[in-house]
Amino acid sequence: MVTLGLVVARFNDSVTEPMAEAAREAAAERDAVIGDEIAVPGAYDSPLAADRLARREGIDAVAVVGAIVTGDTDHDRVIAEATAAAVTDVSLDRDTPVTFGVSGPGMSGAEARERVEKGADAVHAAIDLAEELGPADT
Repeated sequence: MVTLGLVVARFNDSVTEPMAEAAREAAAERDAVIGDEIAVPGAYDSPLAADRLARREGIDAVAVVGAIVTGDTDHDRVIAEATAAAVTDVSLDRDTPVTFGVSGPGMSGAEARERVEKGADAVHAAIDLAEELGPADT
């Protein structure tokens, strides 16, 4: 059985709460356990929480969910690129699957709400990777 860490961004919670619920349901469907869940202010804040979870004994993989919607500037793209790169670094540095279920950038709130399944997708990917890769060599 795979034990997951789940990081949920609170910003845009009308999107992220349904994403988190989809993530929890996906874990239950796959007989995985969410061993720990951390809520963070926004997607940009998720890499540190993902790192903390990836370091915990018994956590096989981490799924990150969040939503980055567009505004009047390129801020959404800057946030998305920085967050994706940092989450990738966590996965590689900790030798633990960390999946990126963050919708955006470049989408409206309405478009983001249509993609709440990205929470489930992140969990499925995390479970698949954990099962395929097995325990990290230490």
